[in-house]
Amino acid sequence: MADVKVLSVGGSILAPSEPDVLFIRNFLAVLQEYLEEQEERRLILVSGGGAPARVYQQAYRQILQPKIGSSDDQDMIGIAATRLNAQLLRGVLGDLCKDEVVTDPSADFPFTGRVLVAAGWKPGFSTDNDAVVLAKRFAADTVVNLSNIAKIYSADPKLDPSARPLDRISWADFRKMVGDEWTPGKNLPFDPVAAKLGEAIGLRVITAEGRNIENLKHILAGEPFEGSIIEP
Repeated sequence: MADVKVLSVGGSILAPSEPDVLFIRNFLAVLQEYLEEQEERRLILVSGGGAPARVYQQAYRQILQPKIGSSDDQDMIGIAATRLNAQLLRGVLGDLCKDEVVTDPSADFPFTGRVLVAAGWKPGFSTDNDAVVLAKRFAADTVVNLSNIAKIYSADPKLDPSARPLDRISWADFRKMVGDEWTPGKNLPFDPVAAKLGEAIGLRVITAEGRNIENLKHILAGEPFEGSIIEP
């Protein structure tokens, strides 16, 4: 069976204000090097929305004020942004990615290349949940969650000066921190809906600062790295 790794790539590092061309080049170079080392290796990349999602969701809320608007509408705007970033990744991967962007991880779709690219699916959760669904489907025991957050903290460090970085945390403790409710555009280390499914299937999630290319190499190689682990 192929060795499949699932990487949830946050929009905050793909397109923090616009597509980060230099980062994407360096990121893809690391992935290509990793794949070239062993023929059986496969990668699934799940793309976040980044700046386009935030900007358009904010515009939606501003236009409707004082009305609140629909969470589903905001989610669909974010999903459109994830698909834009995913199409960019798929295009620059060239022959490594031979299949269309996956927008429904529960559907039938081919995985014929070395890399599969996925994007947002439907309202009610973020692409973190899509990554967990794909990990379950392809028997990957770990999701690598790459974002602009280096580690999970015991509390929000912007609100609590006593918050401390965590090397490891159980699903039970993590879910107490983030709750069960999904809010479109909310900045959390890992989506609460994805966390519930991740705990149910016994998944391991590594969260790390995605822009640290050397650290990413260590993660892919199974070497000591800087980041946090959520585990059963």
